[in-house]
Amino acid sequence: MANFTRALRLPDAGTETFFLWGPRQSGKTTLLRERYPGAVWIDLLKADEFRRYGTKAELLREELARSGARFVVIDEVQKVPALLDEAHWLHEHRAVHFALCGSSARKLKRGHGNLLGGRALRREMFGLSAWELGADFDLTRMLNHGTLPRIHLSGRPRPLLNAYVADYLKEEVMAEGLVRRLPPFSEFLNAAALTDTEQVNFTNLGRELGVSRETVRGYFEILCDTLLARMLPPYRKRPKRRISAAEKFYFHDVGVVNFLARRGTLEPGGELFGKAFENWVFHELRCYNSYRERFAEFSFWRLSTGAEVDFIVNDMECAIECKSTTAVQTHHLKGLRELVREYPGTGRKIVVCREPKSRATSDGIEILTVEDFLDGLWSGGLF
Repeated sequence: MANFTRALRLPDAGTETFFLWGPRQSGKTTLLRERYPGAVWIDLLKADEFRRYGTKAELLREELARSGARFVVIDEVQKVPALLDEAHWLHEHRAVHFALCGSSARKLKRGHGNLLGGRALRREMFGLSAWELGADFDLTRMLNHGTLPRIHLSGRPRPLLNAYVADYLKEEVMAEGLVRRLPPFSEFLNAAALTDTEQVNFTNLGRELGVSRETVRGYFEILCDTLLARMLPPYRKRPKRRISAAEKFYFHDVGVVNFLARRGTLEPGGELFGKAFENWVFHELRCYNSYRERFAEFSFWRLSTGAEVDFIVNDMECAIECKSTTAVQTHHLKGLRELVREYPGTGRKIVVCREPKSRATSDGIEILTVEDFLDGLWSGGLF
């Protein structure tokens, strides 16, 4: 099961300069090493290299002048922002191309780091997708183990998830200077896991944690800037009725959510399995959208009365509802039918579910099995 091909397409060495962002342990370094075995490699996770370039970034220019190398990989580039100035100069004056890899652009943005003035393309990497796993994809395993390659493939994911949360989500976020005090942030992580797939009320969450609304909002921004989470905005175009305005929150990996929320083993049919199912569907949508360069925009739709559709693609090009049930009933279709009343021009209307066979209702709602949803998505048939 360990053999799989990543869906992210990278350019030939020396033809393009690009940033590759992604959460830690998503497989960025492994992919870069496989794709560019002959590249000059600078790994800023190594203490000695971090100290050398952190003290004197111009060493990069001097060393490349001697070696004549034309393609360089800098791993965890956000740790030494000054290297980006050197990379910019080398790209402009000596035609050196770079793969600039990192797990957070927050430090660069806040420190006005050089993002190469648009000369470097941006790519993003996620955890494993169903397309990448192919015949080895198992939905229950995915919803329990998560998508991070090493953890997903492990027979004992919980110790690895514990290490991931303890060593990265907490200590490294603290070490990067992103939060001043670790205990409140640690408590926030557990509380945030309970809001996964839900709309966020910053005021109520701040009251529960004993911190200000602004502090809670800042913590959510840290998770998003470090690519550990994503906020999904509500669809707001041309509403006829009152809609909900708060954003929905999704962690980048359902395995991390399970661990933080102390969910235990998820069994098909339960409420928590359904929440994990929705998180995973969003993961697949984002993977396809990014890797196939579709540039679609995602949102959700929810009336103040409670009717909701999980995902809207672009301007009602496609509406997707997630139901982990094996038997979709009339009440499961309420959100999509309310949406069509509000927006009669809605394109494809889809329910992703665990029914054994796909079908369609008399009013055009497609009830798709997981397999047919994935086939339609990755073949380009949904958007």
